[in-house]
Amino acid sequence: MLITVPDVLSAEELDLVTAKLDSADWGSGLMSAGHQGARVKNNQQLAQTDPLAIELGEVILAALGRNALFMSFALPLRVLPPMFNRYTGSETFGTHVDGAIRNIPGTHLRLRTDLSCTLFLCDPDEYDGGELCVEDTYGNKSVKLPAGHLVVYPSASLHHVTPVTRGTRTASFFWLQSLVRNNDKRALLFDLDVGIQQLSGDHADHPAAVRLTGVYHNLLRQWADT
Repeated sequence: MLITVPDVLSAEELDLVTAKLDSADWGSGLMSAGHQGARVKNNQQLAQTDPLAIELGEVILAALGRNALFMSFALPLRVLPPMFNRYTGSETFGTHVDGAIRNIPGTHLRLRTDLSCTLFLCDPDEYDGGELCVEDTYGNKSVKLPAGHLVVYPSASLHHVTPVTRGTRTASFFWLQSLVRNNDKRALLFDLDVGIQQLSGDHADHPAAVRLTGVYHNLLRQWADT
């Protein structure tokens, strides 16, 4: 299941991030590519240890923590610090699948990549191409979102970024390990949570809302890895 999350960053946060990235020290995107990805990856990236990447990553993590839709859908246990890339001059990233395990910088911890996230930092009219294309059960989905909007999709999906033929596409990308490993179970919990919120909004004192909330938490209790 793929979901888009609008307005993760406020206008002020977006202006701060993009202004600082204008003067960033961009290097080769191969610095984070695995063996398979290195053969098809052609873009630019900030090093994970770059102080600017760390600073801006903290802005994004704080915004994610405030976003109810993201939290409900992803149920994050661990989130890899956000990274930053850009594409220009026909740069692209061919079809690949993200690595299953990643090290969390500065720690001895590792993270299982359940969900992949791309936060768009440019508006679609600023560049041509650069669509994120994700293959899932229902076919190929092409994603190109307004600045400040996020797409979240299963890391097991084949995906690619089409060549950027005009302008520059800048984004933040990161992975997370969810409390619930299984995509289908996580999707059921998300649908249930959305239904509970709608019921509670329309009928605040309806006893079914309490019962359904109990079902939600009991399922989460059964399925969660902590």
